[in-house]
Amino acid sequence: MKKKVAFICVHNSCRSQMAEGWAKKLGSDVLEVYSAGTEEHPEVKPLAVQVMEEAGVDMIGHYPKLLSDIPEEVDILITMGCNVVCPFVPNSHSEDWGLEDPSGGPIEDYRKTRDLIKEKVEDLIKRVKDNEI
Repeated sequence: MKKKVAFICVHNSCRSQMAEGWAKKLGSDVLEVYSAGTEEHPEVKPLAVQVMEEAGVDMIGHYPKLLSDIPEEVDILITMGCNVVCPFVPNSHSEDWGLEDPSGGPIEDYRKTRDLIKEKVEDLIKRVKDNEI
């Protein structure tokens, strides 16, 4: 059975979207993937979309979602390091990845964040496959 994972951020416009993209590309065999934000935002950051597409991850069709748009309960809850108190989402396992937001910075910052998120998603998938989570 697939584990439901939700990547949560403030605006669901950059880091959590990248995590959703990687998790769907790399872990769709073991993960049912969602992302959401705690506040509304008009769009996914264009530079986030661009750097993910450079890495072969299609983000066309991604849009910012709110917590109310995802399942009420998930197996794994990942917060991105937003320094905000996240409303409680019932889960079996949670962790904070403590990622800096590249928004407003140069494209190189987005690329670094993309690559860090890929490593973290790969580790998450491995832990799920090894029944550690």
